[in-house]
Amino acid sequence: MSPRSLGLVLALAAAPLSLPLVALPLVALALAAHAAAPQVKTQAPGYYRLMLGDFEITALNDTVLTLPMDKLMTNTTPAKVAAALARNHQPSPTPTSVNAFLINTGGQLILVDTGLNGLAGPQAPSHLLANLKAAGYTPEQVDAVLITHMHSDHIGGLMTDGHPTFPNATVYVDAAEKGHWLNPEAESKAPADEKRGFATAHKLLDAYAMAGKLKTFDGVTPLFPGVTALPAHGHTPGHSAYAVESKGQKMLFWGDLMHVAAVQFDTPATTIQFDSDSPAAAKERARIFAEAAKDGYWVAAAHISFPGIGHIRPKDTTDGKADPKSYVWEPAQYSLGE
Repeated sequence: MSPRSLGLVLALAAAPLSLPLVALPLVALALAAHAAAPQVKTQAPGYYRLMLGDFEITALNDTVLTLPMDKLMTNTTPAKVAAALARNHQPSPTPTSVNAFLINTGGQLILVDTGLNGLAGPQAPSHLLANLKAAGYTPEQVDAVLITHMHSDHIGGLMTDGHPTFPNATVYVDAAEKGHWLNPEAESKAPADEKRGFATAHKLLDAYAMAGKLKTFDGVTPLFPGVTALPAHGHTPGHSAYAVESKGQKMLFWGDLMHVAAVQFDTPATTIQFDSDSPAAAKERARIFAEAAKDGYWVAAAHISFPGIGHIRPKDTTDGKADPKSYVWEPAQYSLGE
């Protein structure tokens, strides 16, 4: 007890019996104001919902990776990356969200990507399933899983304890992506430091393939009413985006089209070591950035700070004109929902 609180107690004890009763709650309030509340140090469940026409979209955070982006970014310099991060009040190494997205069409429940599921170790614990359940759903309810590409932070959640996490779901992936990561010939030719990616793909997708629940598409492909697969190759051989449309509203789920908002919106030509074909990845990014800014549709991004949903627009120059080569991210405003 602080000296001040102790003094109040002693003063109360020594006060005459005629002390007004109103003084008692005032003293109690003074004492309560000095009681220390424990720090919680945890976040609320990581899900965020919005409506897209008749479709309900739920962003799900899996985890946050801390990555040395100044060392990983290419077609730039570490100094330029560090300066861009500093301008945007981002530390280096940089916290990087890993987001997945759930689409409830009213008739189907469709998951876009599945997070890491702990594959990065204890420094990046997985929260996807906990957040899925907190959002009101179970893994058994998922009808389809759309994979943007087969890097571990997008397919890691397909299996849990050796069993399919989504036992009633069919997994969809670009034919070129499957043809690379599940191809013995491509695996045999891969450098030693890349072979782990092939083993991970087999570990997470073979069970779905053997059950007849792994389907591929090639090129622009309508998968379900209002849901279309779009090629966006470059980051990986079959990297894909998914366009979802309802009642005139559109959202593009663009996977790893970009990784670091603080750097790549300003300079889209900046690439990353994880790209299998960096020039192609940069070309796709420039094309889709321009389209998204022009058409004004929603964007859902795997590695933009959770919930990773927003719009992009051209960056204004000093003379007030739009810069055709730089962009600004406008995150979704928080909504209480219906």
